[in-house]
This record gives sequence, C-alpha cells and structure tokens, in this order.
Amino acid sequence: MKIHHLQTASFCPFGGPLLHDKGIMGGAAHMLCHSLLIETNDGLVLVDTGFGLDDLKNPTGRLPAPFVALMNMKLDAALTAVEQIEALGFKRSDVRHIIPTHLDLDHAGGMPDFPQAKVHIYEDEYLAAMTPATLNERQRYRAVHWEHAPDWQRYDLEGESWYEFPAVRPLLGAGKDEILLIPVTGHTRGHTAVAVQSDAGWLLHCGDAYFHQGQMNLTHEHCPVGLEIFQRMMAVDDDARLENVNRLRALKRSHGHEIDLFCAHDKDEFERLAERRAV
Repeated sequence: MKIHHLQTASFCPFGGPLLHDKGIMGGAAHMLCHSLLIETNDGLVLVDTGFGLDDLKNPTGRLPAPFVALMNMKLDAALTAVEQIEALGFKRSDVRHIIPTHLDLDHAGGMPDFPQAKVHIYEDEYLAAMTPATLNERQRYRAVHWEHAPDWQRYDLEGESWYEFPAVRPLLGAGKDEILLIPVTGHTRGHTAVAVQSDAGWLLHCGDAYFHQGQMNLTHEHCPVGLEIFQRMMAVDDDARLENVNRLRALKRSHGHEIDLFCAHDKDEFERLAERRAV
C-alpha cells in the first residue's frame, strides 16, 4: 500500500508559550492535523479528515465560537483533504473508507466532502457523538459534520489482539489485516488509534491519545504545561487517558523498532514522517 501523510489543518492557538517546549521565549505555537491517505485495492482510505471545505468557508457558522476565537485557524482550502487528494490526481469518490480516530470537529470535519465513503467507527464513539451527555461532548461533536447521513460501519470493543493491545478489528474491505482499529479511550468514549502495515513496518496513528512527541520520549518524558492541562480538560476519562499513554510508551519501548507511533497534532512528528515542512 502507498501511504501519503497529509496536513489537513493549521492553527496557531493563543497561549503559545504554554504549548511548546521553548516556554515563554518560544513565541507562537504551531499545531496541525495529521491525516493519512492510504491507497488500497479497495480504493482510498482516509484516516482523520481534518476540517472540511464548508468549515473553512464558514467557521463561525459551523464550529464553536470559543474554538474559532482561540485556535487562530488558517482558513486555506488547499489544506483540506479533498483538495489535496484531487491535487494528487484522484477524485473525491475514490475515497471509499474514512477512519476517524474519533469524531471531534477537527478530525471529522471533512467527512461531508466524501459523502459516498463508509465511515468506520467504534460503537461507543458513535453513541457519544449522536447522544452527547455532557457540555464537553456537545461542544466537541458537531452534527453538521454528519448531516449527509454517512454509511456508518460500527464496531464493538472486541476482537483479536495486536501486540499488547486487545479489542482490534480489521477494516472491512480494505486489505484484510493491513489496517486495524486499536481502542485507546480516555480522550473520548470511543477513541481509537489506527495501525497501518507499510513496507517499512507498522505505522500507528494515535490520534489524540497524546498531543506532544515528548510524551513518547522514553528517556525524558515531558509535555508543555498548556498541552498537559488541555488534555486533562478535554478527557472524558483522564485515568483511562493516562493509562493508555503508559501503554503506548510500553509499546514503543518493546516494539519501537517495528512500529512508528505518532499523534494527530505534533508538527515535528508530521515533518519527520512527511519529510516536508508543515505550513
């Protein structure tokens, strides 16, 4: 399978000195959304969509006002997954499968740009988005992102095992066991990582299971204070989130030579894997 690393959002949130390693001398923070586009025998698979075209055309009408005010988004349609996919020579209808690590607005906003795609999601995440139980969930999930009535493919938390992680499901119709869903809940009720087998080994897209590459540093675990506070505030189950961070660190310690872990928002991880600078 051929795998493309896409940057599907760019934002410089306020509070930058608290969001990166350089502290008060670091200036603005730059975060992004890191998506994968996978070429398979069953069409294209998109892991996380970033924002959609309509989100960037009308952010204040489709996204929560505090998010728009604080995140300082780059409103560039060229960053959307659909425009990047078309620039690669594909049609939007070639995207047959979408795998959101979770349904937060910056991970699922581009779903309406691919109305024919099957959307693969854990049942708990689907239920959280359809019936949000808290103010946190009502803000993070935006019904406008699934008004097109997507073809949901919903999974229970049970299945085979992958390394030390249970409850794995293969992606239906997209290459047998080459793409797997790995539950790492805590940030949301049904958050998953996505494992993709490449020629060089496994890639593990961890979504928002962690936010900063320092959290996977095995000799000096660290995270900017602002990002650590943000993770705690956004977690629906912070104990589960922390447990899964530790499980991911253990996975890297034991199998880091076989598996390349990365999260959704770290600019340096994106630049390393994409071999280009983020914008």
